[in-house]
Amino acid sequence: MSNVNNPSIQQKIEHIWKNTCGSWENCTETTIQLFLTQCQENNIDPQYCMSWVEQHKAQIPEWPSISKISLNWINQHTSTGSPISFTE
Repeated sequence: MSNVNNPSIQQKIEHIWKNTCGSWENCTETTIQLFLTQCQENNIDPQYCMSWVEQHKAQIPEWPSISKISLNWINQHTSTGSPISFTE
């Protein structure tokens, strides 16, 4: 099976990033939420997307604020808060 016509997850994330934030310098509280929404709509784990963004945090102005907004977004929009049973 060939993946020639199937872009990698990394390429998809980069494409979404370009369409929502455009550049590290243009990453704001608003655009980061749009980025995470687009990732989720494309069936890409928003937490995975945020770890990719975090690798570039030195280039993002207002990183502490953006990091906090993203964490709140992820807590509200992903299954992290769903009840999961760990009983045997």
